[in-house]
Amino acid sequence: MNYVPLGTARLGQRYKCVVGDARVVLQQLPRQSADMVLTDPPYFLDGLDPGWKKGRDGSTRATGTVGTLPVGMKFDPKQGIQLYRFLAPIASELHRVLKPGSFALCFSQPRLSHRVSLAFEEAGFEIRDQIAWHFTGQSQFKAFGQEHFVRRKNICESEKSKIILSLEGRKTPQLRPQHETIILAQKPREGTFVDNWQQWRTGLMDARKTLHGKMASNVMVVEKPRGEERRSAGGHLTPKPIELLGHLIELFSSPDQLIIDPFLGSGSTAVAAIRTGRSCLGIEIMQSYATIAERRVRETGLGGL
Repeated sequence: MNYVPLGTARLGQRYKCVVGDARVVLQQLPRQSADMVLTDPPYFLDGLDPGWKKGRDGSTRATGTVGTLPVGMKFDPKQGIQLYRFLAPIASELHRVLKPGSFALCFSQPRLSHRVSLAFEEAGFEIRDQIAWHFTGQSQFKAFGQEHFVRRKNICESEKSKIILSLEGRKTPQLRPQHETIILAQKPREGTFVDNWQQWRTGLMDARKTLHGKMASNVMVVEKPRGEERRSAGGHLTPKPIELLGHLIELFSSPDQLIIDPFLGSGSTAVAAIRTGRSCLGIEIMQSYATIAERRVRETGLGGL
């Protein structure tokens, strides 16, 4: 592996997880020691404390909103700014740790993707593209009607009826989610693409890799994890499909290279990396998720555990 020991148990030759804060752990990794980053950062989920840990009741809600606001008004425009401020120093450390030409792929909610792009761009990355992960299954429709707010107004019933009629069933501006974005960033090359490839074996994608028999595009159709894959994630709120992660890893890295995920969660990136013949260094702040990730890696039978 191309990283120094960090005082944690090594789980075989292809996988290691460091339990800690990515903002701290990344500073311990050597310069130009990793070949790719693939990660899904937290979006300030309701119920997480400032240390990105679960609250006292152990609950979280993947709303991306502010829980103290009334139903139908749960939106905070400051969320994107907070996410940018959180990601900026992490993106800077990832830029240092990656080899020249290496790719960093970062999942994001669509409405926050510009903040993620900005964090990576200001860290020195080139923003090469934005990938849309499209899922066709039914997702929760979060748009909220307004009739009950009208009925609570201190006005006569006839006026309430007029207002409700004028609304014509309109709801809050929340379309049914059918995709997430993935920011495709690249650390600048040294010399030409060929020069960089010869020196670092990075910087070029493997265009031979297909998804469902189709050439790689910036729209990738893969369903969300279901059944056993979903259960295997141990209750993680937003597990990503291993099929999608594996495709991204094969596109933007080479066998035996090192993939870093600074927000490992339940370990899907590690499983995908190992299945595609790569190694993975994960960082996860919550021991409970790190334990789930270790179990999932063991279940692959390929991690040398």
